[in-house]
Amino acid sequence: MTNRERVIASLEHRQPDKTPYCIGFTEPAFRKTAEYYGDPNFAQSLGNAMSFLSTEAPDAWREVAPDIWEDQFGVRWNRSVDKDIGVVCNQVVTPETLGDYAFPDPEDPRRWASYAQAAAEKGGQFLVANLGFSLFERAWTMYGMENLFIAMAVDPAFVDALLDRILAFNLACVEHACAHDIDAMMFGDDWGRQVGLLMGAEYWRRFIKSRVQAMYQAVKARGKYVFIHSCGKVDELFDELIACGLDCFNPFQPEVIDVFEAKRRYGDRLSFYGGISTQRTLPYGTVDDVRDEVKRLIEGVGQDGGYIASPAHAIPADAKPENIAAMIEVLKAQ
Repeated sequence: MTNRERVIASLEHRQPDKTPYCIGFTEPAFRKTAEYYGDPNFAQSLGNAMSFLSTEAPDAWREVAPDIWEDQFGVRWNRSVDKDIGVVCNQVVTPETLGDYAFPDPEDPRRWASYAQAAAEKGGQFLVANLGFSLFERAWTMYGMENLFIAMAVDPAFVDALLDRILAFNLACVEHACAHDIDAMMFGDDWGRQVGLLMGAEYWRRFIKSRVQAMYQAVKARGKYVFIHSCGKVDELFDELIACGLDCFNPFQPEVIDVFEAKRRYGDRLSFYGGISTQRTLPYGTVDDVRDEVKRLIEGVGQDGGYIASPAHAIPADAKPENIAAMIEVLKAQ
């Protein structure tokens, strides 16, 4: 089977010849792993099953001051400490200014200029268009997280207006991306913390659910698979997300979700992508711990398909390089 065939079999809950996998790195972890292998090009032979395309224009990010990066929405991120994402350090909309705020142009052809070539060259790879910070996250980066939570309680009309404009932008991106020969779209929207939903189920259903369903159904109508990346303990939403059209959930954090119980309860209806512990095993476990965990996930969660093996998030800086290598060894040796 090709990697693409393995992913599709897994998404359709059929047993592939081996469990597909996809390993991502933060910048510090990538450097440490390259040093460990003595090979700056080690990633070329990883065997990742999926390739990702951005939905942003090439110049979507620019450094406006030392370690301050501005995204396509005008949101500024302080990367003086966190070099991968950063911390929001400005506010771009308020209830008074939302009507005058100019969203980025989803029709900009530069967003999609690389898609035709990527599709032509994907070979046996499963190709995913990634729409990060897709709804709740986009809203709080623009307005402020605390402000958004307060507005959910005291100014729901503003929250609706902000989310509706974000949704319209997203749906235009879905239309353009899915017009190409991609296999899936991944939406990024962190709703969880270690012990549950950030905004609670009531507000998630009030503000997020119907808009998520609109995005997922737009993808499904164009014959593509739907992925969501949502950190934290959000498994209470799995039934509703499945009903909305979700095919695959990521990052599937074993620190907050019982991955084997989730497989038992939802494995015939939902696929999982992640599961290898980035908070415990990769940074603090032994090489044998890593090997055992990866094998158990492949044999348990990967049974009858429904699983794309992966660290539960981009490998963090504190992961031991020998543990990263042990994980790669088990995944490649299937």
